[in-house]
Amino acid sequence: MTALTLSTAGAATLRADALVVGVAKGPKGAIVAAGAEAVDKAFDGKLAGVLDALGALGAEGEVTKLPAPAGLKVPVVLAVGLGSVPEKDESFDEEVLRRAAGAAARALHGSKKAGFALPLEDASAVTAVAEGALLGAYAFTAYQGGEKKAGNGKDSGPKQPLAEVALLGAKPRDKEHKAAAERAAVVATEVNVARDLVNTPPNDLTPEAFAAVASAAAKENGVKVQVLDEKALVKGGYGGIMGVGKGSENPPRLVKLTYTHPKAEKTLAFVGKGITYDSGGISLKPAGHNETMKCDMAGAAAVFASVVAAAKLGLRVNVTGWLALAENMPSGSATKPGDVLRMYSGKTVEVLNTDAEGRLVLGDALTKASEDNPDAIVDVATLTGAMVLALGDRTFGIMSNDDAFRTSIHEIAEEVGESSWPMPLPAELRKTMDSPTADIANMGVRMGGGLVAGLFLQEFVGEGITWAHLDIAGPAFHEGAPHGYTPKGGTGSAVRTLVRLAERTATGDLG
Repeated sequence: MTALTLSTAGAATLRADALVVGVAKGPKGAIVAAGAEAVDKAFDGKLAGVLDALGALGAEGEVTKLPAPAGLKVPVVLAVGLGSVPEKDESFDEEVLRRAAGAAARALHGSKKAGFALPLEDASAVTAVAEGALLGAYAFTAYQGGEKKAGNGKDSGPKQPLAEVALLGAKPRDKEHKAAAERAAVVATEVNVARDLVNTPPNDLTPEAFAAVASAAAKENGVKVQVLDEKALVKGGYGGIMGVGKGSENPPRLVKLTYTHPKAEKTLAFVGKGITYDSGGISLKPAGHNETMKCDMAGAAAVFASVVAAAKLGLRVNVTGWLALAENMPSGSATKPGDVLRMYSGKTVEVLNTDAEGRLVLGDALTKASEDNPDAIVDVATLTGAMVLALGDRTFGIMSNDDAFRTSIHEIAEEVGESSWPMPLPAELRKTMDSPTADIANMGVRMGGGLVAGLFLQEFVGEGITWAHLDIAGPAFHEGAPHGYTPKGGTGSAVRTLVRLAERTATGDLG
């Protein structure tokens, strides 16, 4: 993990590999942002003019490297675009700062240390810049660079992430600034843990292996852990989880993570879909749709990371995480279309499509989570391609049995920089899952398929319990070019939203 420090050095005296400054779009060209005054002075007040001459406009995410002039102790100045100058008396949006810091950190892969002299007007800006830089510095290199260069014995792998981020302008002795930086480091670390899990090849991240990783991290952070193996799942009647996992040589697991605070007044339950590889089962996915299916456990990764973050932050709220882990494979023992499964709740499900497996494992986990009677349950899942069609690949959908809770989660997600959108649960769609054989089928009408999936999950939530469903199928795995603080591959989607939800619940500020 990249180190984070609140530096007492000034921009002119900092010794580092690079110095990051912000540049905004003004009415007549580039404008140097606050925090870079000393750097501009080293350029004799002409930094904006130099950037203009190089064609830098200050657009969001734009990165321009310059050789540092005399007067600075760094060899390189990196100017990162912040977009349009804010209106009078307004500050740069936190997400703008987060993305700019992320873009700069990505551009500095291979460097040992960089100073970030971006606008830091308050503790919220400290959080945003710190988070963005730490998330942007991420790289998944565990499986790269194994060979040695001939003759010199040096690794031939990719550049390593920026090793240290020094925030300039933050106040190390200010309690709010220090707390903001510490929180950012915890959250970014856990987002990156979730990213690592999503990026890990499925031959190494089986349900058993995932459970082992979660168990080890939980114990290190004072979180209680319970793991149900395949024998316990059969004995307990978890027909959904076993029905999905029985076609694989790698048996399923249900992991319970429990963080408690002695003064907590509220309890949250987070439930994550953890399909460590999804072939579609007997309803095999078509060619071209299997290659990224290691990411189908991103919901469980987000839940795991969020519980650990809550523990590290010592939040005054009880948080229970449920990881429903299985590998969905075709074989002679796999569930077949037309089979009927008896879920943990006792409800029977006719399986019409074995590729609609996430709702089956979540159904069991939601019922189990409901037995603890938490104040609210939030499940997170890469559940449906229909949600990607509806909202694109950067926005997750939010469904809930409580409109106010859905609104609160939407506001929280937007606040922390995770794009989301509230979605309905139309009652008329429930009828399309009626089965002549069982209590319910795992498929309904194709149109509105993401909403149908949400209605299916609602059937397994305990009566009277507030519940929300986050379908992160779009933003959980990024296949395009990196942007801002978002890397290619696993993104850690929903971790920041769940952590902020836990924080707000702890303080009683949930709207």
